[in-house]
Amino acid sequence: MKRRSFVKTAAAAGTLMPFTLSGMGVKTYEDSPLLQVLGRRASANDKILVIIQLQGGNDGLNMLIPVDQYSNLSKARNNILLPEAKVLSLNGKTGVGLHNKMTGLQNMYNSGLVNAIQSVGYPTPNFSHFRSSDIWMSGSNSDEVLSTGWLGRYLDMVYPNFPDQYPSASMPDPLAIQIGMVVSLQTMGPSVNMGMAITDPSNFYDLLDGSTGQTPATPYGDELAFLRLVTQQTNEYAGVIKTAASKGRNLSTKYPTTGMTSLSDQLKIVAKLINGGLKTPIYMVTLGGFDTHSQQVDSSDSTLGNHATLLQHLSDSIAAFQDDIKLMGVQDRVAGMTFSEFGRRIMSNASTGTDHGAAAPMFVFGTSVQPGIIGANPTIASTVTVNDNVPMQYDFRQVYASVLQDWFGLSDSELKIAMGNKDFNTLPIFKNNKAEIEDYIDLVSRISLKRIYPNPAYGDVKIDYFTESGRVKLVLFDARGTQIETIVDEWHTHGDFTAVLNTNHLQSGNYIVQMVQGNKRLSEVLLVP
Repeated sequence: MKRRSFVKTAAAAGTLMPFTLSGMGVKTYEDSPLLQVLGRRASANDKILVIIQLQGGNDGLNMLIPVDQYSNLSKARNNILLPEAKVLSLNGKTGVGLHNKMTGLQNMYNSGLVNAIQSVGYPTPNFSHFRSSDIWMSGSNSDEVLSTGWLGRYLDMVYPNFPDQYPSASMPDPLAIQIGMVVSLQTMGPSVNMGMAITDPSNFYDLLDGSTGQTPATPYGDELAFLRLVTQQTNEYAGVIKTAASKGRNLSTKYPTTGMTSLSDQLKIVAKLINGGLKTPIYMVTLGGFDTHSQQVDSSDSTLGNHATLLQHLSDSIAAFQDDIKLMGVQDRVAGMTFSEFGRRIMSNASTGTDHGAAAPMFVFGTSVQPGIIGANPTIASTVTVNDNVPMQYDFRQVYASVLQDWFGLSDSELKIAMGNKDFNTLPIFKNNKAEIEDYIDLVSRISLKRIYPNPAYGDVKIDYFTESGRVKLVLFDARGTQIETIVDEWHTHGDFTAVLNTNHLQSGNYIVQMVQGNKRLSEVLLVP
């Protein structure tokens, strides 16, 4: 490739400026239109979002444990299930708790700093790491492919000439920083790829000193060296980041020892840059290793093992980071969010592991969240097959919409465009949301799935339910967590009702009947023999 075309292609792809802090690769994103608007808003309200990706597919049933389903869980995953007595309790909650290694997050929850959202997913789950990651990062439906990220598309319309005007006096800093070397689809706009990954980030300070570092003795190496020099000459963010890194200090003593967990090391960098004065509103970090097909737990002690170690790293790192920003006095400006591309199956496998699944919980933390748990515990069937999954209660894009509107302050019209011209209701994650978290708790005294019969099913099945006045939906999910049929979707008066579902077309297996009335949800298992 000619040098001119090589550089032109790279420039069209956007600029990703890699470097190291405490041995970690760091990337800055310049070109995301949505991030630019968030940057402008953040410069006015100083809001910061830290996104933690749990890469590989997190087993939510081993993280936020539905203790009220423990009997059926023990039948489905006895070789990996945490002993009930070891589950960490949560203030004000019964029937649910955290994995025993998550004491840091338990203390945060009990202090009113954590909001958990149950069974987050999307209607037709995809079990490929790559495809499901794309869905989560782009905010697409499962049957559409978007090349833009949920943080990357909206403001291309608002700022069509960006990035010509930036950095500016009002926003001199990067709009998003990812710690690590994987370019995130979340920050891709309609026409610009913001990322350029360099596998060895150790040459950043060489770039600042005018050196090109080590490159292969090949034509590609020559072009790479030239591109690094161009990056050095043109990237106006390098200086402000270096200054912030030099000025910033970590104040907490709760971080795990450096090198013990990559997530802690990454969050220390984020906190240091915040303390150093960067106005950057978006930070992204990653904790890998959640693809636990085997050895998820220690075969002799289910409280230990790979997943327990990961959950402890996650919990301890978040707790230390929260302590750090509190000591800095910026805790009201910072919120954090976890996500994973999917959950795991309900039934464990013979390798003391779990296979790719559907929905799983998400956590949002900080002083501005409404503390508590949104949604009901997953319903576990008494007889579970290898195909059974946790169906979604909440679409992941409802969480995104809540972040964009209730944290960053997008208007209704801006939010719809940011969400790909789709409407998603927000959830009471943040304190300024109009809804109360109690409105999302399933109270049998207010709605009830009273009886499903015959069950096991044959022919027509009757579903007796009680509801308050309002719109009611009865939805059927299959064992894979796919929404396959809407049984009822209509306005009801207060009282008892019966719906009929013909099951002759259904294959054998477990199904979930989910009732939705307003903000309340209930689920029951239907067995088709």
